[in-house]
Amino acid sequence: MTLIEITLPKTIAKALHLPASSPRRQQLKVLKKLLKKAKLTEFGQHYRFDEILMSKHIGKRFQQLVPTHDYNAIYKQWWNKTLEGKRDVCWPGKIKYYALSSGTSESASKYIPVTEDLLSGNRMVMIKQLFSLRHYDDIPFANLRKGWLMLGGSTELQQGKGYYAGDLSGITAKKVPFWFTPFYKPGKKIAKMSDWNDKIEEIVEQAPNWDISFVVGVPAWIQMCMEKIVERYKLATIHDIWPNLSFFVHGGVSFEPYKKGFEKLLAKPLTYIETYLASEGFIAYQERQNAKGMKLSINDHIFFEFVPFDDKNFDSDGNLVENPTTYMIHEVEEGRDYAILLSTSAGAWRYLIGDTVRFVDAERCEIVITGRTKHFLSLVGEHLSVDNMSKALQLATEELNVSIPEFTVAGVPHGSFFAHHWYVASDDHVDAALLRNKIDQHLKELNDDYAVERASALKEVYLDVLPEQTFMDFLESKGKIGGQHKFPRVLKGNMLQDWKAFLSKTTIS
Repeated sequence: MTLIEITLPKTIAKALHLPASSPRRQQLKVLKKLLKKAKLTEFGQHYRFDEILMSKHIGKRFQQLVPTHDYNAIYKQWWNKTLEGKRDVCWPGKIKYYALSSGTSESASKYIPVTEDLLSGNRMVMIKQLFSLRHYDDIPFANLRKGWLMLGGSTELQQGKGYYAGDLSGITAKKVPFWFTPFYKPGKKIAKMSDWNDKIEEIVEQAPNWDISFVVGVPAWIQMCMEKIVERYKLATIHDIWPNLSFFVHGGVSFEPYKKGFEKLLAKPLTYIETYLASEGFIAYQERQNAKGMKLSINDHIFFEFVPFDDKNFDSDGNLVENPTTYMIHEVEEGRDYAILLSTSAGAWRYLIGDTVRFVDAERCEIVITGRTKHFLSLVGEHLSVDNMSKALQLATEELNVSIPEFTVAGVPHGSFFAHHWYVASDDHVDAALLRNKIDQHLKELNDDYAVERASALKEVYLDVLPEQTFMDFLESKGKIGGQHKFPRVLKGNMLQDWKAFLSKTTIS
């Protein structure tokens, strides 16, 4: 008997066995549910949700009447009212929680509304993901009943006028279901700690007392935590202290750059499970073992639309144009990059989340994350995506047998032309010139536009190898240590200037 069978009420388990239907039908059902719930809100009245619900083509009418929004647009017109305590603005009731999110490029915190409906939907997706494990081969199901170390933000939330704000991981941990409490680590006391270094130290201290089978979190911070445990207790691998460790649930960034360094800490392979949990909702999860992508949560609490990520729909800075071309789930094509629009059970409506994805299996609704709408380089038309960068780096590190868990790239002037400047993190011995040449060559093979521009206006590629700790220290200097914080793969504007100033100070000291 598994943890799931022991703890889940029969009614919930029964609800998960949903009748098979087309993705389009499932998505329209979700949209109707969202519109009905929010039709009496200020937003619903303004954009005539009643009329949309009566339409024969509800999806198309929704797209005609409701405009697209980025964060600044929806916050300025709508969400700011909820922070003042106003009820029934974009979702029924009062918003009591906000996920603080600054993405990976902007310094000002964004206040993303979090409702009980959203959290309930997130939990349902999490349970579905657990159920999907029964399709995996050689899964040690007995380990599901052991400890789950979830490394996230503090549950000690900031208090505003009638609301609380913090990392979504902290809000989620604060509201852990009762049936999960016996398995949840590091426990409420440690989870409440706001100082990341103190939290890690306490986890290291308690590590011998736990029997951990699952670790959940951003790869860089999970790896750092395990390294400190191995170092403290003079272990060969993390399995010397947690012999039942079997699963790593990760998300937010590509795991490939971390994999080589991560597996040095293991005595036996782990089952890797990818998730796509954003502040706005639980978007997708890996449903099948060794699947190339993650399955979108299309029949729960999110209605998806997809905007082709091209020059027609986005300007040179990655901003969405007015009236972009948008597609529903049944209209997408495999192998094409799309930006995601979300409408959710927390009052996000046609909201640009900022991520770009590619469908690897449209029939199964499986996607991979390819980057961010503002995290790409196209100084002279090279159209270089984060996906291109990650793949080129992965190929180069495999050829050189080195571990590079972090990297970032900036576009810089080069005389009258331009260049790319790579900064990579590695504690291995790395031949910077050789790595630079291999990355450059792989990018030419992966991206035709890049190859063309390298022969014309993109004149040079620079590469600096830095200690891994330098990247972590920069995040800490920006107040982005731990939890869900990730290093930006492309640096632009103020963040690039801050990075250069930080490196200058580090070199001097």
